[in-house]
Amino acid sequence: MSAEVALQKGIRARLVGDTAVTSLVPAASILDRNERPAPDPSIIIGETTSRDDGDTIARDRVHVFADLHVWKREPSTAGVKTVAGAIRASIKRSRLPLDAGFHCVDAFVASTRVLRDPDGLTSHAVVTVEAIVQEV
Repeated sequence: MSAEVALQKGIRARLVGDTAVTSLVPAASILDRNERPAPDPSIIIGETTSRDDGDTIARDRVHVFADLHVWKREPSTAGVKTVAGAIRASIKRSRLPLDAGFHCVDAFVASTRVLRDPDGLTSHAVVTVEAIVQEV
């Protein structure tokens, strides 16, 4: 398993276990799949970017940036902003649970970008989670 997959699984576990998130987006709609249109509402665990952490001689840490796509049919962007806020609160609550072999040194929401979909009916937010994952 890679640090990226371990983080993805940890993020999903955190979000589906958080009632503040699942009161806004059902756990069954927090997914890793490419589907258009996305379920309404939904959190789609998307792309990742990673780079080795050059701060330690052991080279056992990886910085991972994971994009979470929030989708909601709504005339405004208030709903996706509310979901993004719930994601932020959930991620910062405590260290993310990762599979054996990996440890989450740190994780936080690095950015949130809110967009209107060209269909005119859907709002979209991209929440980027930055994490330092250590191989143990």
